[in-house]
Amino acid sequence: MFTQNQVKELLKNKNVFKCGLKSIGYSKKFKLLAIKKYYEDGYSPRMIFEEAGFDLNVLGKDKPKDCLRRWKRIYNQKGKNGLEEEKRGSFGGRPKVKFKSQEEEIKYLKTKIAYIKAENDFLAKPRGLKRE
Repeated sequence: MFTQNQVKELLKNKNVFKCGLKSIGYSKKFKLLAIKKYYEDGYSPRMIFEEAGFDLNVLGKDKPKDCLRRWKRIYNQKGKNGLEEEKRGSFGGRPKVKFKSQEEEIKYLKTKIAYIKAENDFLAKPRGLKRE
């Protein structure tokens, strides 16, 4: 949880590409550099963040360790490309459906409507039986 002034200060850091009151988005370059310094140079998470110009009193003392733990897991599973993808915001919700043509979209929507009508009919039957 950051104040407006803290958000402004964090956005001045070249390693931050976005920042809100509740979260920070770190640059891809910084994530890769942090992994390199951790694995190859033996830096601690705290040292990496301090050297990058972050105030740990603002971020929180556990933030560097938590970030490096998450980035190491992604790096070990997916490699360098895993860290270069921005995943934040893409976890929730259903994937967007893309249609090749309007006809395909109409067919999809008609099927969806029929499914919802059948679902509503199914759910309405027990209520009707209880009232009798």
